Amino acid sequence: MRHGESQGNLNTAAYTTTPDHSIQLTAQGMTQARHAGEQLRRVMGGDGCSPDWRVQFYVSPYGRTRSTLRELGRHFSRKRIIGVREESRVREQDFGNFQVEERMKVIKETRERFGRFFYRFPEGESAADVFDRVSSFFESLWRDIDMNRLRHDPSNDLNFVIVSHGLTSRIFLMKWFKWTVEQFEHLNNFGNCEFRVMQLGSGGEYSLAVHHTEEEMLEWGLSPEMIADQKWRATAIRGDWNDQCPWYLDAFFDHLPDDDAVENEAETNSLSVCA
Repeated sequence: MRHGESQGNLNTAAYTTTPDHSIQLTAQGMTQARHAGEQLRRVMGGDGCSPDWRVQFYVSPYGRTRSTLRELGRHFSRKRIIGVREESRVREQDFGNFQVEERMKVIKETRERFGRFFYRFPEGESAADVFDRVSSFFESLWRDIDMNRLRHDPSNDLNFVIVSHGLTSRIFLMKWFKWTVEQFEHLNNFGNCEFRVMQLGSGGEYSLAVHHTEEEMLEWGLSPEMIADQKWRATAIRGDWNDQCPWYLDAFFDHLPDDDAVENEAETNSLSVCA
C-alpha cells in the first residue's frame, strides 16, 4: 500500500523546508488511510477466509507511512495483529536532502529523458538502488514466511501488509514477479492509499489476478503478456516455470531453434567454412 495524501503531494514546496521523512499526511490523507483500513479488513475477512486470520505489518519509517498505518489500524483488533516491523528498506526513494523546487523540476525532467530506473538523483538514489535494498528485504520476508518466524498457526490465514511508497511498491512487484526494466518503466504509480493484493493461488503461487480484474491491471500499466502471466500464476503449481513468458527467455534472443537438428546444421556449416 502507498501512504495517504501527504503535505508534499499537495504542495511540493513542503520539501524545501521539511525533510522528506518528516512530511506528514493531510486531513484528506488520514481519511484515505481509514477508508483503506476498512477495505483491507474486508479483504482479509471475506468469503473463503479462515475465521482466525492474522496480519503482520511492515512499515516505512517515514512520518506519512507511519501515520497511514496508525489510521488504517483502527479497523483491526489487537488479537488480529501479530506485530509491526518498522522496515527502513521499504522507505521512499532518496531524492537528496532539502529539495530546491526549481532545481528538482529540472532534475525530474532530466530523469524522464534518461529513464526512471537508472537515473540517480544528485545526493540521492536511483530506482536501481531502491531495487537492491528491496531485494534484501524480499529475502528477509521470505525467511519470515518459510521459517515461520512469526509462530503463526498454519491452519489460519496469514496476511502481510507493507505500508510504503509509490516507487518502492512498484519495485517490490518488479522483483517479485521478475519484471524487466522496460516493463517497470511502463508501470503507473499507485494512487494515495491504493493497494495491490498478491493472493495465494490454488497451486501455491502468488498472483495479482486472484483478487484483481484484467481491467485494473491494464490501468496499472501491465502489458497483455504480463497479465497473461498473472492469470497463469493464479492456478500454477508452486515452482513451475511459465514457458509462455517471453521475458524469461525469448525476449533476450533474436531466434532460438526448437531442436538440436538446426543447431547441429549450423555447427556443420561453421566447420566447413573454417576448413
